[in-house]
Amino acid sequence: MAPRIGIIGGTGVYDPKTFDILDRVTMSTPYGAPSDPILVGKLGGSEVAFLSRHGSGHALPPHMVNYRANIWALKQLGVERIISPCAVGSLKEEYKPGDLVIVDQFIDQTRGRKYTFYDGAKTVHISMADPFCEEMNALFAAEAKRLGIPHHVGGTYVCIEGPRFSTRAESRMYRQFADIIGMTLVPECQLAKEMDMCYTSLATITDYDVWADEPVDLATVLRVMEENVEKVQKLIAATLPAIPVQRAVCACPRTMKDAGF
Repeated sequence: MAPRIGIIGGTGVYDPKTFDILDRVTMSTPYGAPSDPILVGKLGGSEVAFLSRHGSGHALPPHMVNYRANIWALKQLGVERIISPCAVGSLKEEYKPGDLVIVDQFIDQTRGRKYTFYDGAKTVHISMADPFCEEMNALFAAEAKRLGIPHHVGGTYVCIEGPRFSTRAESRMYRQFADIIGMTLVPECQLAKEMDMCYTSLATITDYDVWADEPVDLATVLRVMEENVEKVQKLIAATLPAIPVQRAVCACPRTMKDAGF
């Protein structure tokens, strides 16, 4: 199999009851080992590659994930499109716990991560004006509407370093500029761009961040994520057959060419 669609799973997305594993691929890359072996198989009738972002047992915190190795490995397997489910906090009252956000912008507040494949002999400046695949975002939005899943088409994700949650002062500051907050989007999405890959982020809101009265804690995040993970699984399975083989609509395959490479 040479799956063209990859799923980089956040908390609780992988379900062995619905994913038919045909191969388990252990890879090495110029950047070290990926987070976990890549599971190659079928979800419904669609060929996919699944990679656990945080590794087995959620062993890797967000700032320790080897994002470059993960993206490189998926590219080497033939993946052209990445679906990235994740858990986030809400910075706006109208973005409610349990809602899904199909992200269209981000603000980077991380530090010290490996942000590019080109940190040596070549310098590359890619455009990130529109970070996510507009075609895939539209397909997931249409299917979420059809399935009656509460969702927001568009939202700005502020990515923080972690692994700690925000202070109240930080959360109130981020509220002025973003809709949701998480720890894993950057540099994953921009590394995918450097590989000319399509990328869509399906962010499930687990809580209101600490700008609200009740502080966030991991137990709450995991509980709400578990309650809503079935919706994300259902959405992905329903949308996969609608994703075209040819990437003729979006600009994602031209990212490096437009950057002069």
